Amino acid sequence: MTSPEIGLVAIGRNEGERLRRCLAAARRLMGPGAPLVYVDSGSTDASLEIAAGAGARIVTIDPAVGFTAARARNLGAAALAEGPGGGPDLVQFVDGDCELVAGWLETARDRLLADPELAVVAGRRRERAPGASIFNRLCDMEWNTPTGPAAAIGGDAMFRRKAFDSVGGFDPDFICGEEPELCLRLARAGWRIERLDAEMTLHDADMHRWSQWRRRAERTGWAFAEGAAVHGAGPERYNRREARRSLLWGLGLPVALLAAALLAALDAGLAGGVLALGTLGLAGLVALRAARWRRRAFGDPWRDALLYGGLVMAGKPFEALGALRYRLARARGERGRIIEYKGAPESRRA
Repeated sequence: MTSPEIGLVAIGRNEGERLRRCLAAARRLMGPGAPLVYVDSGSTDASLEIAAGAGARIVTIDPAVGFTAARARNLGAAALAEGPGGGPDLVQFVDGDCELVAGWLETARDRLLADPELAVVAGRRRERAPGASIFNRLCDMEWNTPTGPAAAIGGDAMFRRKAFDSVGGFDPDFICGEEPELCLRLARAGWRIERLDAEMTLHDADMHRWSQWRRRAERTGWAFAEGAAVHGAGPERYNRREARRSLLWGLGLPVALLAAALLAALDAGLAGGVLALGTLGLAGLVALRAARWRRRAFGDPWRDALLYGGLVMAGKPFEALGALRYRLARARGERGRIIEYKGAPESRRA
């Protein structure tokens, strides 16, 4: 496809072969002359060489200002605006661990051009290897969201440049959760967001260890807490419910289990056992409720639905940790730092 009205911004940090696939797909689908920008957040691998080989314009972030995906996307959009005529009217953002699929750019472009009130559209993101680990499978399930009018999108999406600029783009200080935060401001400005029933990207979560999943859950808790702190007082009560749940379950579960252990140590074994069983039973019921919701909403098989519910509940203590880390950093007046869960691709670690 050769369309002068679309420009693409890819962002990354040490993505290696994932980035090579990302940029190769973008160049193939957009054509040799389409505007393509890669924004790098301090990579120490061959990312810059890969981007140069793909013919992308390269923008690097000064470490002194801090690395965030929000800042990277804003810089990429600004670089596109330096093109002829102020740059393309539509901007496709894609994370460096994702690969665009054929047909998406045309579908997204046509939908935005057909409805001038739409600010952004996103499609279906899928995992490249959902069977490689239970964590990859969980990601693939999370990407499966309802289509139609939406409150938010993720990192892969096509924006109308006019809408993006009208609200100032992404908030560069958000280290995570920057996409729904931008969508909140777009909605407040009268724009609409939509998820299309169309394939969009392949994502490579590359999560194979519990430690990776734990950090990802911690990042989620930070995002809930920061969003609630910045926008929670508004009429949407943005992220307040999610932030409360993170703390309620994330702190309540371990505290109750610790209390049960203390009771047992104080020769109150029966009371401790009742408390432990009650706590675990309640957590199990909430996990089962989440699994039943997945079944009803998306038709997931019970095995996958139960996996979803179990991992969501098991991640609550780490969400609480992320929320507490945000509150501590805010109290100290410190700037947040990105929470990474992914290492180098296997091909580069070998």
